[in-house]
Amino acid sequence: MRIAPAVTLTEQQRKQLEANVRGRRLPARLVERSRIVLLAAAGTRDSDIAAALNITPHKAARWRSRFLQLDLLGLEKDAARPGRPVRIGTKKTQAVVTKTTQELPPNATHWSTRTMAAATGLSEASVRRIWRAHGLKPHLVEGFKLSNDPRFTEKLEDIVGLYLNPPEHALVLSLDEKSQIQVLDRTQPGLPLKPGRGQTMTHDYKRHGTTTLFAALNIADGQVIGTCMGQHRHQEWLKFLRLVDRTTPQGQQLHLIADNYATHKHPKVQRWLARHKRFHMHCTPTSASWLNMIERFFRDLTCNRVRRGVFHSVPELIAAIDGYIAQHNQQPKPFVWTAKASDILAKVLRGRAALNTVQSA
Repeated sequence: MRIAPAVTLTEQQRKQLEANVRGRRLPARLVERSRIVLLAAAGTRDSDIAAALNITPHKAARWRSRFLQLDLLGLEKDAARPGRPVRIGTKKTQAVVTKTTQELPPNATHWSTRTMAAATGLSEASVRRIWRAHGLKPHLVEGFKLSNDPRFTEKLEDIVGLYLNPPEHALVLSLDEKSQIQVLDRTQPGLPLKPGRGQTMTHDYKRHGTTTLFAALNIADGQVIGTCMGQHRHQEWLKFLRLVDRTTPQGQQLHLIADNYATHKHPKVQRWLARHKRFHMHCTPTSASWLNMIERFFRDLTCNRVRRGVFHSVPELIAAIDGYIAQHNQQPKPFVWTAKASDILAKVLRGRAALNTVQSA
């Protein structure tokens, strides 16, 4: 006949167990387990404890044993359980990952949970769990463009050097034009935001013309110099350079970061720059406009003021853009560039190697 191990309590353990039994705000399971241990310490058998507390003898024996192994802490939490047995093994999971990343469905450009479930014999929920565990999102596509500029490394190091270590007693300005900003008017007025419903806007619109924003971002303090013009030829670019010349301190050298747009390299622009010695141009590599920090400001302008705006004329849109820039300049906040040229170059090299692998396959 099996004899249950004896339970011997210290004075401190007994006081704590009795306090648990009297506790009115403690979990019921902790109170019950404390009673089991106190009865076991009094020499009561597991079968008698079970009868007194209306539980099974197996339960009484389990908590007697747990107390002897883990002391009072063993009563506070249940033991870890193994959980539900794994139904989808590693081989099946890897098959789903391989099929998702290396194959395409016969009649679509990407997999969905339904098409993958039908192809593999799993449920949609299982496919979704596997994708989530491996960070797979077939419904999303991201854009990319690798620069083929032969002087990419040189230009990259030059511009990132201006961001991370700008020259003393000089201004570094990021310049560009945001061309063809459309003046869009909705065909019907939308409904305002209210609890339970977002703002509404008709899908169709009326065009009332376009304008082009020329802007220069001071990377040191976040101030923006901006003006709107009807076109974006080299004549307008020269007008904007003259505006920058007038609105910046005359004694300072200006390092201008711009892209390789044809109007920026027009012969008349080159002659003007040659006459104004304090202007130093730094061109971003081809297909690398993301290096130009003014693009970040253009993104904010589009999201915050233009995309959901309703405008009835070009002057109205220009007034909205000018107002946004003026308010931005009241409390300017510079964008902080943190990426090193070496890190960017390493990422580009990895991307080029991956692209070459795909092209050669």
